[in-house]
Amino acid sequence: MDNVTILDHPLLQHKISMLRDKNTGTNEFRKLVSEIAMLEAFEALSDLPTEDIEIETPIEKCMTPVIAGRKMAVIPILRAGLGMVDGILTLVPTAKVGHIGLYRDPDTHEPQEYYCKLPSPIEERTILVVDPMLATGGSGSDALRMIKEHGGNKIKFMCIIAAPEGLERLHNDHPDVQIYVGHLDRQLNENAYICPGLGDAGDRIFGTK
Repeated sequence: MDNVTILDHPLLQHKISMLRDKNTGTNEFRKLVSEIAMLEAFEALSDLPTEDIEIETPIEKCMTPVIAGRKMAVIPILRAGLGMVDGILTLVPTAKVGHIGLYRDPDTHEPQEYYCKLPSPIEERTILVVDPMLATGGSGSDALRMIKEHGGNKIKFMCIIAAPEGLERLHNDHPDVQIYVGHLDRQLNENAYICPGLGDAGDRIFGTK
């Protein structure tokens, strides 16, 4: 899968292990998700275009690179994706934030859309779509399809934990999208939860059951 990057940095893996622990409370869980998102975004955004500008240091004038254009969008898949936004904005505070709302049908496990609000003009932006968990791949694939239908074309997808089934579906449905994964887990269970996973990311981020 040439559009898939599995990240293996020791700091990232350490924080993901802490995230998995069922005894990690809501506040710590939320902080870890934000920190992990920042570490992953550092890698995912390594190809942002730059341009040289002239500045004056305390010593002399020089030409030095800055991010070109500053047209970037972060689009979380609601609601769990919200937990990753602040970590990314720490790195790129000028990014615009859109939202895509999808819920999983409890019987079919397929995503159902209920909200879509994207920054304009979306076609000019580098887009980072985020969701902590890539399980069946249905929500992620639908979110990417919706963004493309609105004109988005420079798209990356970032998750913390993925199941092989979801990663394969996203890869097959959107081979033009670069996918960044914090850890590839073993499989989905009969309820379409990732194993070993970390439970329901949204519930653990927001302290709900």
